[in-house]
Formats: sequence, C-alpha cells, structure tokens
Amino acid sequence: MTDSRDEAESGPPIARRVMFSMLAAGAAGLVAAPYLQGGWEKALGAVSQNDPSGLTGLLPNPSGFRYFSVAGSVPPKDRTNYRLTIDGLVDRPATYTLDALRALPQTRVVGDVECTDGWRVPNTPFEGVLLSHLLDAAGVRPEAKAVRFTCFDGVYSESLTLAQARRSDMLVALKMQDKPLSHPQGGPVRLYAAPMYFYKSAKWLSGISVTDKVIPGYWEEYGYDVDGWLDGADRSV
Repeated sequence: MTDSRDEAESGPPIARRVMFSMLAAGAAGLVAAPYLQGGWEKALGAVSQNDPSGLTGLLPNPSGFRYFSVAGSVPPKDRTNYRLTIDGLVDRPATYTLDALRALPQTRVVGDVECTDGWRVPNTPFEGVLLSHLLDAAGVRPEAKAVRFTCFDGVYSESLTLAQARRSDMLVALKMQDKPLSHPQGGPVRLYAAPMYFYKSAKWLSGISVTDKVIPGYWEEYGYDVDGWLDGADRSV
C-alpha cells in the first residue's frame, strides 16, 4: 500500500473493498481502450488531490506508481511557503525552508518501492537529506526513543524507532527518479524509508518530532504493522 497510503495508500479498508469491486466491473473497458491512457495520466495528478476515496489511485499509470491521499484536498506548497519543523526531545529545535534543505549534503538511495496492495516499482532512486543528519543537528536528548512524522495534509502521520531513523537508508527526500518530487508524489518533501513498505514513507512531510516512545501512525491505527519491514529487508539497526 503508501502515504496517505502513499502512492500506495488509499482510504479505510471497507471503502477500499468497494472501490476494488467497482474497478473489476470496469477493468475490461480499460483494457479494451488503451488510447485512454494519455487522458488518465494527464488527469491523475489534479484529480487525485480531490478524491478522498482514493479511487484515482487505481487508474493505470505507466510509471507504475499509484497516488492516494487520506485527505479530501491537499493544497500544494513550494519554496515560498514550505517549512519543515524539527522539535520534541531535542536541544536545538529548528525550522527548514525548502532552499535550506536543498543546501544541505544530499544522499542518493536506490530501493524497491513496494505497496501492501501488491504493486511494486523496483530500483527507484530517491535523493535528499539523511534523516540522521537532521537529528544530529537538532541534538537528540538521551531519553529519546522514537521519531514521529506529521504532514501538511493535516491528517497523515508515521513513526520510526530512533534506531531505525538513524539508518543510512532513511531520507528526507527532495527528489524521486532524479526529478524534484511532484505534489502527487508527496512533494516538495517526503520521508523515504527504503527497507519498509511505502506507507511508512510519509508524503507532504512537514514535522519531525523526537519522542520518548513510538506513536502509531495513520495506517497503524487500522492494523498495519508498526515497523512495516519489506520481506527480505536488512533489519539491522
């Protein structure tokens, strides 16, 4: 599944079962009309932001990604109004603009993007700032145990243990597939948790708060695994 569930996330389980039933009824028509693909692709980014059902995420997309939001509408942000705050159990709370994040050392991580719904995009490059770099700059306090992520959609959240957050494959990502993250992809800034299912990679990231315990994220409240490791992933921390 992802971020809202991300490019892999959709709505609550009951709504999703209804949506898949609707999709099955129209699948033959879509297969028989491949020329419609261009229209779907152009409309996908605009429509998905106003579709809380997540149905637009089931439309065909040649990139392999599916885009969802758990919020009815998510106004886009850019370099003029984007802010990322880091607070909680830290000695030096901070607020970063998009330009400030771009000015920091950038790390490239290539991994398989995989959703619990079954779709997968292998060998996907992400680029951004190591999460550990931002945590070190903030000065994490000894009593800290976890990190909570919030998003400017006003709804989505996620968490990692502090040990997980310090891994070298956890990014505050600014690019995907060598291009700046678009709004439907969770831009301008998202989390990328490479060894975990994509719902852990929160889109539209706006807050990083260091906490004394793991606080279950949006989809964990619906029963998803709080760790979300991919099968076969290196789980060492």
